Amino acid sequence: MRLYQNYIDEIKGALAGNLNVYADGSRSIKKGLESVDGIYNKDEGITINVQPNQSLLPLMRAVGKTEIKNQKLGEHPDFAHLKNTNRIEYHYITSVFIDIKNSTGLFRKYPVTVIKNITNVIQRAAIHTCAILGGYIHRLQGDGVFVYFGGKDVDKKQAVLNALTATSFFTYFVKNDLKKLFEEEGIKDIHTRIGIDFGDDQKVLWAVAGIGVCSEITTYSLHTSLASKMQAIANANSIAVGENVKTISQLSDNLYDWVKDYNGEIKKRYIFQDPAKSFYYKVLDFNWYSFLKSLPYISQDGDGNLFYESESDRRNKLRQTASLITSGNAFTNQHGNISEVSDGVKNQNHRFHYEE
Repeated sequence: MRLYQNYIDEIKGALAGNLNVYADGSRSIKKGLESVDGIYNKDEGITINVQPNQSLLPLMRAVGKTEIKNQKLGEHPDFAHLKNTNRIEYHYITSVFIDIKNSTGLFRKYPVTVIKNITNVIQRAAIHTCAILGGYIHRLQGDGVFVYFGGKDVDKKQAVLNALTATSFFTYFVKNDLKKLFEEEGIKDIHTRIGIDFGDDQKVLWAVAGIGVCSEITTYSLHTSLASKMQAIANANSIAVGENVKTISQLSDNLYDWVKDYNGEIKKRYIFQDPAKSFYYKVLDFNWYSFLKSLPYISQDGDGNLFYESESDRRNKLRQTASLITSGNAFTNQHGNISEVSDGVKNQNHRFHYEE
């Protein structure tokens, strides 16, 4: 998906030794300069630059985003007033844990400086994608990212849908674009695993953890904890979600299934159980690929690959398709796409009869 082309180019630069990351966090590549990724201030903590690369800007336009404000790690802006206090507050949130697996295989082929650069680019792709969809970067853990979706002025359903959309895009990037690039380099089996859960207002407590500058505004909730546990049982390039996510999202049941192993056996039905309270909480596998295909700005080419399509491009394509069908030379291939290529089923003129 060309939405991530800038990131692929940066990783290629890192593999070729053409990408440099300096001590102050700035980076340079032959194509130009990137801005500082993170700045540390002893009084304010770490402010992270979440401005996406150029190739992701169409996604910003597609979701109606005109601006993204830089963020402070461990400080969701809607709860910043809790900093340096003993106060607590209850409010819903969607918790997302994104992790990259088997990146240690890079050590067999590349020096640690190159691995650092590659990992950083992948992590930034996750950060930027989440930020575009309204996510707040809470914590960076190794090559993983922990993100909150939602806030005081965000609808609960929208927060869940934003989380599912962001993680679906990132999973596609890792499974397809990144996989192809690494396989060309003889590197295999680098993948992502993601866990998502939703905790409602009465189930999520916000407060400060730590002390002084060594602190963060965080959530105390079963559902925050379960997001990382779901990530742990997700399959390669899969998204595991709690049943609250299914309920709140109101998406088709067809997008959810049990988390199964490679033999088709169910791994686990319940991610958490409390028999004394008759509480059995399900974990489900989310069909992110089908979800992406359902988005109005995503199309599928003749080979089944997904790509971003602007509204104007989509309308032009519809006009061209309508013209092709009218000409009588239209064929429908196995992916349901209409073209002049005769390797599909020839479209038939309709036989309906209309009367005034």
